[in-house]
Amino acid sequence: MLAIRHRMTVEALGSEIFPYLVMAEGLKLRAQTFTRDVKQLPCCAG
Repeated sequence: MLAIRHRMTVEALGSEIFPYLVMAEGLKLRAQTFTRDVKQLPCCAG
């Protein structure tokens, strides 16, 4: 909700750091798939 409210781009969301593995971390990983190869993401993304 905050990402939408603040009109964050996929690139901005993908570069954020989330200290806890929660839904926000999942959103970050999904945003990163727009610009990075899924095979190069952390093991929990695949």
